[in-house]
Amino acid sequence: MSREYTTFRDFYPFYLQEHSNRTCRLLHFIGTWIVLFIIVTAILTANAWWLVLVPVVGYGFAWVGHFFFEKNRPATFTYPLFSLMGDWVMWWDIMLGRVRL
Repeated sequence: MSREYTTFRDFYPFYLQEHSNRTCRLLHFIGTWIVLFIIVTAILTANAWWLVLVPVVGYGFAWVGHFFFEKNRPATFTYPLFSLMGDWVMWWDIMLGRVRL
């Protein structure tokens, strides 16, 4: 990453570029759905221990996508907040059909 990003608006196009591999995007999408399921399960069961799985699942799916399919370094190492935001925005954009799987 040669550019410094100070706004999410500037960062998001870079984020999408770093997710050009279909399998990587699919793994992010699946991981985000599972994270949502875990959060809902934690709420419905009133058992916060479920939340321990959130970073494991969220990062696990994403990092497999990056290291094995995209073959790049996850942006979360340099831009953790923008990267987290990017994951949710990309998930939503996939849901709306703005980003293809």
